[in-house]
Amino acid sequence: MSDTFDLIVLGAGSGGLAAAKRAASYGARVAIVEGDRVGGTCVIRGCVPKKLLVYGSAYRHLLADAASYGWSIGEVRHDAATLLANVRAEVDRLNTLHIGFLEKAGVELVRGWGRFSGPNGITVTASDGNVRELRGERILIAVGGRPHRPEIPGADLGWVSDDMFELETLPQSMVVVGAGFIACEFACILRGLGVQVTQLVRGDHLLRGFDREASGAVREGMEAAGIDIRFAHSPAAITGDCAPGDFTVTTQSGEAISCGGVLLATGRRPFLQGLNLEAAGVAIEGHRIPVDADQRTNVPGIYAVGDVTDRICLTPVAVDEGRAFADTIYGNKPRRVDHSLVASAVFSQPELAGVGLTEEQAIERCGREGIRVHRARFRPMSQALPATGPRVLLKLIVERSSGRVLGAHMVGEHAAEIIQMAAVAIGMGATKADFDRTMALHPSVAEEFVTMPD
Repeated sequence: MSDTFDLIVLGAGSGGLAAAKRAASYGARVAIVEGDRVGGTCVIRGCVPKKLLVYGSAYRHLLADAASYGWSIGEVRHDAATLLANVRAEVDRLNTLHIGFLEKAGVELVRGWGRFSGPNGITVTASDGNVRELRGERILIAVGGRPHRPEIPGADLGWVSDDMFELETLPQSMVVVGAGFIACEFACILRGLGVQVTQLVRGDHLLRGFDREASGAVREGMEAAGIDIRFAHSPAAITGDCAPGDFTVTTQSGEAISCGGVLLATGRRPFLQGLNLEAAGVAIEGHRIPVDADQRTNVPGIYAVGDVTDRICLTPVAVDEGRAFADTIYGNKPRRVDHSLVASAVFSQPELAGVGLTEEQAIERCGREGIRVHRARFRPMSQALPATGPRVLLKLIVERSSGRVLGAHMVGEHAAEIIQMAAVAIGMGATKADFDRTMALHPSVAEEFVTMPD
């Protein structure tokens, strides 16, 4: 069976769904190929279920502080199995919704794993073994990424982030390997749900690429919550019996750490396995597919968006890349995605968010004397009565010569919500004087961004 389409999209994740629906809205005949559930990493095993686990784990802190506000609470017990089951049910609901959105948009969902048979051909193999041949005037690769396991003995005994959402219950203790946002977020989730957490970090600080002072504030909060963070520690091997969940992580220094589970949060890579890119002549650079500013690969008619390009691996970036592709090719509205100013957040506890240059990046660009750093560090009013919890950090990085705000960073409750609004101002070129002229909303944490002294 052979079918011809204007556009074939490989991967029904954030970028692929956005591109397919936008292209179809312009009248293109579109097929989207997916061998897994519809929704991709973000919906199925990433942002959405992880954020639900963050909310669930945060109740530990809320319940602990309740007495200072006059609430008398008896014995509290958490059932991790209920939380995990409810999260999976919500993911199932969203999966069904996204399938419906494709149908409404007029996009044909082709179930199975696709591989190139040529520069215009895709062979799709379904789970029942049936094979379908598709031909497309254009093909968009949007297959995303997958967790990467370190090459150490026993690595197959550890879990990756995908596995965390399939657990039926949680062990009493876990080792988390990694220093990035996935490692830090899951370390906080697990600790909030009562798990004893040891986090192994190869380097000397958390969250490489984020503002260093802000990542230090996150570390303080994590350690205050009882997470044992061990820097300059890397796993050398994992041993144990998978069934009872009795593991030992041996570090490169020879230390043996016993635990009930190991999370290997050691990075992600583009999911190129099985695509047969060589049949189409698509070039690979390292582990990624390089593209130009219009998402074009080296082969005419073949494009790529999202994590498979390994530029900025964030859901909103993939969505905008997919829509920009469709607007340009099918909507006669040519545009390119601006990757120069992308806000990012870490849903750790405390939460971190930032937009623009970090202090380190600003110094590299402008020199130490070329910038001014304005900061506020305080205990938020929400913690005034319990008198516990991490202090909030707010930072503005300002260019001395122009007064323009180069970056804004925050660690604390609702940091992502607050930085989202700051991103609008910074994207418009706001200066410190513009922030100062803005009337504060009092009492709020966010007001500190517009009341910082010169």
